[in-house]
Amino acid sequence: MGKVTGFLEYGRVGEAYEPIDARLKNYREFVHELTVEQSRVQAARCMDCGIPFCNNGCPVGNLIPDWNDLVYGNHWRAAIDALHATNNFPEFTGRICPAPCEAACTLNLTADEPVGIKSIERAIIDHAWQEGWVTPQPPPFRTGKRVAVIGSGPAGLAAAQQLARVGHSVTVFEKNDRVGGLLRYGIPDFKLDKALIDRRVTQLEAEGVTFRTGVLVGEWPEGSKVTNLARETVTPEKLREDFDAVLLAGGAEQPRDLPVPGRELRGVHFAMEFLPGQNRVNAGDRLEDQLHAGGKHVVVIGGGDTGSDCVGTSHRHGAAHVTQFELLPMPPEREDKALTWPYWPHKLRTSSSHEEGGEREFAIGTKEFIGENGQVTGIRTVRLEWEGGKMTEVPGSEQVLKADLVLLAMGFVSPVGSVLSAFGVDRDARGNAQAGTDEVGGYATSVPGVFAAGDMRRGQSLVVWAIREGRQAARAVDGFLMGASVLPR
Repeated sequence: MGKVTGFLEYGRVGEAYEPIDARLKNYREFVHELTVEQSRVQAARCMDCGIPFCNNGCPVGNLIPDWNDLVYGNHWRAAIDALHATNNFPEFTGRICPAPCEAACTLNLTADEPVGIKSIERAIIDHAWQEGWVTPQPPPFRTGKRVAVIGSGPAGLAAAQQLARVGHSVTVFEKNDRVGGLLRYGIPDFKLDKALIDRRVTQLEAEGVTFRTGVLVGEWPEGSKVTNLARETVTPEKLREDFDAVLLAGGAEQPRDLPVPGRELRGVHFAMEFLPGQNRVNAGDRLEDQLHAGGKHVVVIGGGDTGSDCVGTSHRHGAAHVTQFELLPMPPEREDKALTWPYWPHKLRTSSSHEEGGEREFAIGTKEFIGENGQVTGIRTVRLEWEGGKMTEVPGSEQVLKADLVLLAMGFVSPVGSVLSAFGVDRDARGNAQAGTDEVGGYATSVPGVFAAGDMRRGQSLVVWAIREGRQAARAVDGFLMGASVLPR
């Protein structure tokens, strides 16, 4: 814990944002981390609450009270050691995790002002990088075992680092031209500076990890809209021949479609046809066919984080107007804490992109895309009523909304199935690789020596869950190769 009476003396102080008119002019991160003194004050608010609900609410099991106390005591070197004990990449989670730990904080139960755990986490790791405390940790010996990791998102990177540090030779295969998976091409640069990924890649390479980008495993399904920048292919048979174990750690990239009349019109696209293009341009690529929202009336269908990212990117493109649709009714502004705490609450969430402008429409359905000469020009919508979990249309509520660009951001249903089919692994009812998480046999698929973790196993989820699964899968792979594992679970 921090200071005994800190939670009574200090209030919550959040990270500052750059003004909206300034941040919309570029794609840089605009959140200013807490100063050392602000971080210490926030850490001082951590209570002696008996049961660390924050720790239980964190998928990676971060030792939150421990590093809060260390920050309060100004022991930053020890704080980063405690943070890295459970989380390989806190600079990622400190920026883009929705912070279920804060929802579980005891101070969130009554005061509605949880400890700023996420901001402290970011301050710790950023301070550690500035001080030169984050260095490669190459293994003292080599096991002679070789592991192939398919996918270089947070699950793949976490697993690769863990496996390399116990002496295995790890090769990470990424179908796109740069490492990072959905961190690289799914998260806008204004939320996550890609230099942070590059910095970690350099560390992993120094620890012995080999990265092969532009390499597709298996065959690509015809007509897929998922970003694929592969220049060569490798067969699962070749991987199983060359490596002692294979870990499938790709993302859940298969988007949910909206099969209504007019879906074939130009200007109706998946969010992941839109977001990666801007990240590639920011990285220096020249794209002649980039989807651009400049001067357009944009409608984003889907009320989650991906939809919010489309809203923020459209603002920076200079869209004429942005509207975001959500099928479900508007959540309450404040949750029923007695019912939900310490679990993740159902309530209205307003992102920084929402604050930048545009409109949000709730309980609205799409009936039809309307167009002229093959180009979308509008959307026919209908208002919805929800009762007992069932949806009905409101009679007489149909209307047409102007739309030059429609972005479908309704979530992802599964990994791209061709990878799983190529390896012949069994799939669950949702199309994910079928594998459990038990201590014995966990993360192993139906194919001997082939494991699965992250979105590939659990479906669309958070970066913090991907890191957890990558770490646990690394332990499972290590145990498979060596008979036992010293890696943490």
